[in-house]
Amino acid sequence: MNLIKISTDLELSVHEFPTGTHEEQNNKLRELIGNDCRLYEHVMPKRLYTELHQMDHPTKVKGQCVSMLIDEEGLLKEVIIPNLIGSYLYETDKHNIPITGNILIVGEEWTGDGIDFCGIEESVFKILELQLNNMIMAMKATMEVLK
Repeated sequence: MNLIKISTDLELSVHEFPTGTHEEQNNKLRELIGNDCRLYEHVMPKRLYTELHQMDHPTKVKGQCVSMLIDEEGLLKEVIIPNLIGSYLYETDKHNIPITGNILIVGEEWTGDGIDFCGIEESVFKILELQLNNMIMAMKATMEVLK
């Protein structure tokens, strides 16, 4: 099962969700976020659910619910680069707190121990990847016009 990474330069890439222990998975997720991420934050950005119509609560179906992982210390970095997709999904236009750095869109599942991150379920992944690519194309086109 896969996850989606969206960089600050509006590039979408697909990665296999890391395997191993929670510690090994967390290390790989921080590495994917990049920019010396030491601690990631779990974010449930409103527009991911209201506009892209993704599920906002985990079920026993692995990866049916999706959420966003960001660099917890992104606003404290020496160089702050906003993530336009993450900021839009997070409704930065309403509260002026941007999402910075690369973001990961991951799946969630309900287990006996609570909620775990996982890859995104295949049918959800196909729709979400298309939606995010469309958003990226629109943002790139808008930025080009504004140059």
